[in-house]
Amino acid sequence: MAEPTLLTLLPHLMRLSRVIGRGQLVERAMAATNSGLDRPAMSVLFQLRMAEEPLRIGEIAARMEVAGPHVTRLVQGIERRKLVRRVVDPQDQRARLIDLTPEGRQVTDRYLETILGWFEEALAAWPAEDRDRFATLTKRFADDLANRLALLDEED
Repeated sequence: MAEPTLLTLLPHLMRLSRVIGRGQLVERAMAATNSGLDRPAMSVLFQLRMAEEPLRIGEIAARMEVAGPHVTRLVQGIERRKLVRRVVDPQDQRARLIDLTPEGRQVTDRYLETILGWFEEALAAWPAEDRDRFATLTKRFADDLANRLALLDEED
């Protein structure tokens, strides 16, 4: 059995997962953009925004942890809406990268501003030291858990 601290933490992690994953947070933030995008399309824009540079389809897919053809279809849809564009890869003139257009950046920034605003409100009463420690430990936990699960996948 897991140690008591982890056992008491589990319901809180599950609740956080539901709040973020089942749409309360993401769906409300997407609605605030007035873009009419669905969650997968917003995920592509989010990945591009966080990268701060154009990416290949395969890199977007890897960051989203989905198959490349799925991302290709998503990119085609948001490209028709003029939220992304294809640009020449400076490393390989034959290849194309996906880049946010100014409109795509605006949509993504509204999305991020909404989410980050809610996070700031939730953490407003926390001392700076607690916020910093929370950020450090959350990143560490997410990285360590993802790495552990990747090892389990390799064993299968």
